[in-house]
Amino acid sequence: MVIAQTHPPNIIPDKSVTRVTPDEYRAREEIAEERHEYNNGEIIIMPGGSPPHSRIAVDITTFLNVALRDTTFETYNGDLRIWIPQFNCGTYDDIFVIEGEPEFNGDRQDEILNPRLIVEVLSPSTEGYDRGEKFRKYRSLLGFCEYLLVSQNEPYLERYYNGDRENENRWQWQVCDRIEEAIVLQSLNDLELPMREIYRRIEF
Repeated sequence: MVIAQTHPPNIIPDKSVTRVTPDEYRAREEIAEERHEYNNGEIIIMPGGSPPHSRIAVDITTFLNVALRDTTFETYNGDLRIWIPQFNCGTYDDIFVIEGEPEFNGDRQDEILNPRLIVEVLSPSTEGYDRGEKFRKYRSLLGFCEYLLVSQNEPYLERYYNGDRENENRWQWQVCDRIEEAIVLQSLNDLELPMREIYRRIEF
């Protein structure tokens, strides 16, 4: 079994160690005390979060859950995995939103295939992965069209949006870095997410 302590770009696989199948990974994950992601045969240990990271993720989840409660959208926290078939990969994310009914991976009730919006609160140990390889993998998911990267160190977020899923490369980039601003989530029918709601319990 290959267990990596860091994100996939830094992994040097040990070819003498047997790789893990998805079913073996899932069986281990059901009894594990800490979360692991799956990367095409490799198990990746996920680092723990910080109090600001947790507060920001909870406040975004709460805001979205209330704002979307009478819509066709549904908000999920990081308890469910997103499964990425093209890369044989399973990831945990801070928050994601789907539209309509969840599409599960086969008979799995803990792996989602149809995130529309994904939100990651950035951590020093995972920021490079969230910006790079992880985002590249997400872009292979047909319904995925909006991505938020949220700093826990300052009022700052980056938003990526692609309204034309026929073209994977037409992603627009936007920065929001003033606490009095709000970001417009086009994937959620132009819902406004105020920066003050994101950082309401954070002191810088």
